[in-house]
Amino acid sequence: MAEELFRMVNISKSFPGVKALDKVSISVNKGEVHGLVGENGAGKSTLMKVMSGVYQEDEGEIFIEGKKVEINSVAKAHELGVSIIFQELNLLPHLNVADNIYIGRQPKKGPFVDDKKMHADAQAVLDDLGIDINTYTTVSSLSVAQQQMVEIAKAISMNSRILVLDEPSAALTDKEIDQLFVIIRRLQKKGVGMVYISHRMNELEELCERVTIIRDGQYIDTVKLCDVTMDEVVNMMVGRALEDKYPVYERKIGNVKLEVKNLKQGKKLNIDHLEVRAGEILGISGLVGSGRTETARCIFGADKADSIEVYIDGKKVEIKSVEDAVKHGIGYVTEDRKFDGLALDLDVNYNTNMAHLKHLSKFGFLDDKAGRENSLHYKEQLRIKTPTIKERVRNLSGGNQQKIVLAKWLSNNVDILILDEPTRGIDVGAKYEIYELMNELSDQGVAIIMISSELPEVLGMSDRVAVMHEGSICKILNAKETTQEEVMTYAAGYAQ
Repeated sequence: MAEELFRMVNISKSFPGVKALDKVSISVNKGEVHGLVGENGAGKSTLMKVMSGVYQEDEGEIFIEGKKVEINSVAKAHELGVSIIFQELNLLPHLNVADNIYIGRQPKKGPFVDDKKMHADAQAVLDDLGIDINTYTTVSSLSVAQQQMVEIAKAISMNSRILVLDEPSAALTDKEIDQLFVIIRRLQKKGVGMVYISHRMNELEELCERVTIIRDGQYIDTVKLCDVTMDEVVNMMVGRALEDKYPVYERKIGNVKLEVKNLKQGKKLNIDHLEVRAGEILGISGLVGSGRTETARCIFGADKADSIEVYIDGKKVEIKSVEDAVKHGIGYVTEDRKFDGLALDLDVNYNTNMAHLKHLSKFGFLDDKAGRENSLHYKEQLRIKTPTIKERVRNLSGGNQQKIVLAKWLSNNVDILILDEPTRGIDVGAKYEIYELMNELSDQGVAIIMISSELPEVLGMSDRVAVMHEGSICKILNAKETTQEEVMTYAAGYAQ
């Protein structure tokens, strides 16, 4: 019999205007990786914040090894052996690895920090987890995957027995995900119980025996994955069957809207020609480092190219800055919405209107009423789940944050929209809504360039696929006539 490590029973939590959790339960056994799934806004992060002491429950009980406990702070959670690895990593980038692992808990020699012992202890934790990182390395120089591993090492150095991993693979490459899984399996062997939050069903199948599903803040079920199909899990998540992952749609493709020629940027980019038509979705595929995002940033004027010619509706235009791109009707939903797509500490209203302020101004003054009406319009149209448009964007789920980024550009009436990883880190239901929105925009004649690392998404949503390899477009394929294998052959540089 599995030995239960942790249990939450009938947890409820409310915020002004919204009941985030309503009698939700979950249990984790020793050495178990327990999946937690639900649409964006379902309450997953709120439940985990209650578990880790960030929030306190309004109702319900928490047990560790059968004993009732009260987790009223993050410090108390750590004392009880509970830690959480958030999507936004909680490290100090200017300090080294050892400093970050033992921040606030440095071993002392008299009144001074025992630096030698701290590094030795940190190295021992890393070695035990099979993590090959020098403890003297400054955290800012590490990759996202390595920083995540430092976070895990920090949790284990606090003798954490219960670990929450919130979308840990969202920003990782396939190779880095494999490395993460090796560490997770090591922790399992040590008896650490883990809650694994992910929208990637294949990861849940590989790691988890059981999955708990919540929807709209309510507990739906806990199932053994050997007893259900992933389609059944998705149905429980969204409350309806998703018969097709990608909406079936016939697009009306018009004339060339955007044409880019002679795009060069050092050794990173060398693109002779790229075009997208009105009403078309052009997918850009390629391996990490192939130059996909760099291409988008040069077109949008965010990065300087050594040379570039841009034509809109056949007319040559100068785009030397983001302001120039916006003026010419180009919008860009960036890969990292939290870093350069949103002002997280400002509200929904401001974020929706931030690219549209000139149009909301009269005689140099902002028309607040028009701004509120615009925000409310897109809140309804895009089904953005927020108590009010005055809610801070930081408090919303990833899918709702992504919808606000889209609302920002839709407010500006863009004719050309670049989407860089538009559905990264959001659930299947929210993905489908964004796909439907993309189809609606194409129907309005908007030319869309979509960059995605998910090949099924590229083939499911695109009309044509531009495959990139080492900074160049090596092949343009018809999305309906190609395969994932053919795309990967070109992306890896194997095709002649």
